[in-house]
Amino acid sequence: MRRSTALRWISGGAVAVAGAAVTLVVALPQASAADGPNLSIGAGADGSSKASGTSYGNVKDGNTSTYWSPASSTGYVSVKWSSATTVSSAVIRQASGGGSIGAWRLLNGDSGAVLTSGSGSPSTISFSSTSLKKLTLDITSASSAPRIAEFETYASGGGSNPTPTPTGPTATPTSTGGTGTPTTTWPTSRGNVSISSTQNVSGTFDGGMKTYCCIGDGGQSESQDPMFKLANGATLQNVILGSPAGDGVHCEGTCTLRNVWWNDIGEDAATFKGTSGGTSYVIGGGARSGSDKTFQHNGNGTVNISGFYLKGAGKLYRACGNCTNSYQRHVVIDNVIVDDVDYVAGINSNWGDTATITRVTVYNGSSIHVCAKYKGVAKGSEPSYLGDGWNDANCKVKQSDVTYR
Repeated sequence: MRRSTALRWISGGAVAVAGAAVTLVVALPQASAADGPNLSIGAGADGSSKASGTSYGNVKDGNTSTYWSPASSTGYVSVKWSSATTVSSAVIRQASGGGSIGAWRLLNGDSGAVLTSGSGSPSTISFSSTSLKKLTLDITSASSAPRIAEFETYASGGGSNPTPTPTGPTATPTSTGGTGTPTTTWPTSRGNVSISSTQNVSGTFDGGMKTYCCIGDGGQSESQDPMFKLANGATLQNVILGSPAGDGVHCEGTCTLRNVWWNDIGEDAATFKGTSGGTSYVIGGGARSGSDKTFQHNGNGTVNISGFYLKGAGKLYRACGNCTNSYQRHVVIDNVIVDDVDYVAGINSNWGDTATITRVTVYNGSSIHVCAKYKGVAKGSEPSYLGDGWNDANCKVKQSDVTYR
């Protein structure tokens, strides 16, 4: 009889022989340990989705033989505490058999702020010490559903994680950052940077609160080039866009816009074009002087807008109603101020779009449309307005969520 041979991958072992079966135990690469206790032990956990047979809680149980996996190739998982906890590093341990991670972000789950981001499989991640109640690992690109065995968190230590190098103009880091709290005070520019072509950004670009100008003619032509083009997972922060700013900012995948200000919206302030799902964030900042849309959502997934100030524009957000490809799109809007604006959000209810809207303060807009529903159509036609929605399947907003000044 032919002797059977079993091959099994187990973390941290050696070759063992027992009876007629041979078990090959191979040590998988592991992240280095961090200093102090693992804060994830005993914490809570949640996330975006989970594959059958996996659990969010598996990432904080101290057991590398269990894991969480998203229902698709991208998704996020969070560790959360009942009270504010100071964290400065995380260790990600992956189980074998999952997809290869292409890009990721580590988020402050309280505010949505990006603490750091990178490409490839994360291991030991260090970032500025932050007090928070929730820390989120957001996987924005992967070959297939990855498997996260442990999401360890530490108050200190953990080695280092390379900071992504931005492309485009040289940036001066600044402590000024966007938060989830809006302000009507326009920022003071710390200098001017002249650019004449699109600046490509990967990783994190910090503009040091300087004004970048100029591209385009300030008109409504959609053929204008963007001033900044962000790769999947990129962050643009502490930037003032002068006028004209062409077609503003293009996000090719998921992105984060933190404390970005538009002196003149032009055609659109930003266009979200990613088609692989995930969530893009607009955190803080503001825009003014626009005749139509501020944030245009052409791809799919979710756009999360918080702490933003908009003055003098047609719409804060619009899900494209006649793009070449039709998608289901979602927007989350919280704690924003709009002044002399016609619409907060426009969505296509026939495609299953949703708008979740809370804490909106309206100035000079007693007849504003908070959540306008449209019938999305094929490219070449114009969407038809169906009416406003309140607290329904598409428009998840109550009248008590809106304050008129």
